[in-house]
Amino acid sequence: MDPDILFFFDKHPGALPLYQTWESRVLAEVEHVTIKVQKTQITFANRRQFACVSFLPARRAKDRPEDYITVTLGLNRRLDSPRVDKVSEPYPGRWTHHLLIASPEEIDGELMGWAREAAAFAESKR
Repeated sequence: MDPDILFFFDKHPGALPLYQTWESRVLAEVEHVTIKVQKTQITFANRRQFACVSFLPARRAKDRPEDYITVTLGLNRRLDSPRVDKVSEPYPGRWTHHLLIASPEEIDGELMGWAREAAAFAESKR
């Protein structure tokens, strides 16, 4: 495991297995992915950033589990799903979705479909 990733999860060790599941699925299902560990997030990109993992509090504290990651995806459309905790349109035609993930089972086909869609959207941008 990359030491920068281990350091990122130093204060949230219970969330590391969630991240490992997410990362392995992304690397298996999306081509040409680069991963960059930053202070507040881990970025996934191909030509451009398409997803990130953070501890963004996408839900109120009383509704958040102890161990979680927040997966953020950039799409060209707004997802209409109860799984999306927060959504914004930072500029026309670009929707940012935050999804709080608390169990490996939530890293499922639906989420990975959205991740592949976000990667294709990022790849298509000039």
